[in-house]
Amino acid sequence: MYFHSWPFALFFLVFYPAYLALKSTRYRISFLLIASYFFYACLNPLYLVLIAYSTALDYAVVTRMARSRRRKSWLALSIANNLGLLGFFKYGVFVTENINALLSLLGVPYALREPGLLLPVGLSFYTFQSMSYAIDFYRGRIERERSLLRYAAFVALFPRLLAGPIERAKNLLGQLARTPKVSAQDIADGLSLFVVGLFKKIALADYLALYVNKVYGAPEEFQSPALVLATFLFAWQIYLDFSGYTDMARGIARMMGLRLMLNFNNPYLAESLGDFWGRWHISLSSWFKDYVYIPLGGNRCGRFNTYRNMFIVMVISGLWHGAAWTFVVWGAFHALGRFLTRELEKTEFYRSRIPKIAKQLFVFAFVSFAWIFFRAETIGGAWCIIERIFTSGFADPRCPVVALALVLAVWLYQFAYESGLRPILELRVIRMAMIIVMILYMVVSTPSTGQAFIYMQF
Repeated sequence: MYFHSWPFALFFLVFYPAYLALKSTRYRISFLLIASYFFYACLNPLYLVLIAYSTALDYAVVTRMARSRRRKSWLALSIANNLGLLGFFKYGVFVTENINALLSLLGVPYALREPGLLLPVGLSFYTFQSMSYAIDFYRGRIERERSLLRYAAFVALFPRLLAGPIERAKNLLGQLARTPKVSAQDIADGLSLFVVGLFKKIALADYLALYVNKVYGAPEEFQSPALVLATFLFAWQIYLDFSGYTDMARGIARMMGLRLMLNFNNPYLAESLGDFWGRWHISLSSWFKDYVYIPLGGNRCGRFNTYRNMFIVMVISGLWHGAAWTFVVWGAFHALGRFLTRELEKTEFYRSRIPKIAKQLFVFAFVSFAWIFFRAETIGGAWCIIERIFTSGFADPRCPVVALALVLAVWLYQFAYESGLRPILELRVIRMAMIIVMILYMVVSTPSTGQAFIYMQF
């Protein structure tokens, strides 16, 4: 059940009035949990077994941690369990394939049987969220949640369940513990966010996908201009698709009186690669910073260790996205970019002498180039695209003018939003006008709503 589908519209039409009626009663959390589990079960009822198990174990671990002197052992159990679930369900096939390839290379006449596993949607998101609860309690940053139902609702909250943002217990559990106050402004702002997200997904991302899928599906049939254009459009497709989901999730939660964290902040206006990762998938970037980078030593132990820690985090971040070497290379490529630019970005020359637009265009070009490895099916496919970009001819790419015009409009709006025009763009009359234009465009263009969100596969 996707946010941009009719089944979800029917689900929410039933859920929302009941939620408002129960929000001030003791049945609110129970109802929210049942609704979230129903929402998840509509994708596959078997998913409930795994999320219920993960929830129960981390809740029990923290409960035991609060009463035991062996706190580190209980934390290790939580981390091992969550990483074990990810390793088994998400990376089982990947590991088996690579072991078999190594055995074949060594001439060993034996092959492991590949596990026929189904990757539960949202697994990477809710395991990281649940694991952070155990870590934060161990560090003394939060109190133990005494209600199993409330903790289960925290893990399974349906607006953010499938693709984040990865919320922290300190933010979301505290909100679930209080009776939500839903004002008319919350409903209006939530609906606005949802419409913006819906527009990003079905009017923009899915439309750009038509050209991107055509070119990346058979790169050997296209020449340099088409491959460059498809790479440029994919950069915007994945941003609009993922931020569209986040906007819809935040909009739904806002209508419920809950505030989910901002997950994207105009990342293609970043002026450095470090700035980009402070704007892109913020909930994941901050998760890796707090629970991997800083525990490794962060930037406190000299330049070599700082770069080592950055490399580890970026490679793990790549692997988090998918069980394929393309994602590992994508993460390593970003790490290399940080190595080469980090010291330069600290200089007065870079900060004040290089024009802002030049820095933004460089970051966008670097990130877009890295997306080739992210989008390609194999390493060989990625190298084929890169080789053809630099060596093939310059035939007419049959430029999708409408797609480029839409991207240009979004880009110009973002530039304006981060300029002195922001107060004007935030005027209620301007916001309402843009919402109306988006709705009319979606009605007139009658886009397809069948494509799943890209990040649901992670």
